[in-house]
Amino acid sequence: MSLLNLQQAFRNYILHGEDALLSGVVGSGRMDAGSRLAIYADAYRLRLNEALETDFVVLRAHLGPERFERLCGAYIGAHPSNHWSLRCFGRHMSAFLASAAPWTKEPFLAELARFEWALVDAFDAEDGTVARPHDVAAIAPARWPHVVMRPHASVQRLDLAWNAPAVWKAVKDEQPPPAPARADHLRGWVIWRQGLQNYFRPLPVEEAFALDAMLRGEAFGAICEGLLEWMDAPNAAERAAGLLKLWLTDGLVGELRLP
Repeated sequence: MSLLNLQQAFRNYILHGEDALLSGVVGSGRMDAGSRLAIYADAYRLRLNEALETDFVVLRAHLGPERFERLCGAYIGAHPSNHWSLRCFGRHMSAFLASAAPWTKEPFLAELARFEWALVDAFDAEDGTVARPHDVAAIAPARWPHVVMRPHASVQRLDLAWNAPAVWKAVKDEQPPPAPARADHLRGWVIWRQGLQNYFRPLPVEEAFALDAMLRGEAFGAICEGLLEWMDAPNAAERAAGLLKLWLTDGLVGELRLP
């Protein structure tokens, strides 16, 4: 058996339980060939489980260890790791929970997983640049309608129907979490990172619109015009300026650009 064939046979045993490799493995007095190979197969799955436990701490706490272990097994079967880094392994968890039985009976789970994965994405995003107040002062007032605000790489936008953030925070604070509760409408949330700390907060409807417009690359003037849906022109301009100040303080803006 060539080295390539040996590697492929080992992979197929680890991933699919194919036993073509068994004939090439020598047993011992204490352990037969199958038991020796099983050590590697078990270690591989345990490492995948550990990666999911790390990324979905609150989901695991909500489900309990036994149910979470069953979830991991089902997820690994449906979404085998196909990347050299485990960083990406849990990226399908929310979609899996939303589409696979029996997890579809608890729609809160998919949203909690979505929220936790957004926190992972925010934390792992590149540092990048952060716009500062002096960047604002350097732009002439007449040019502001054309300014495009590039978001910081860590910014994540979610619309959530369930109280996943409240459950997440209670578990992290080691407090009794509230029961899952669904609101009568979606609520906007933003997640971002400053330094090594993640932050998140709910968004008023007009800020959710403005932040989405920034993420789409719309100019400041277009954002001001869009705010007219909720207020008159003077208040829209004032609100847009206030949002810009808030976003700069929070570190949501990576760069101010002019065409």
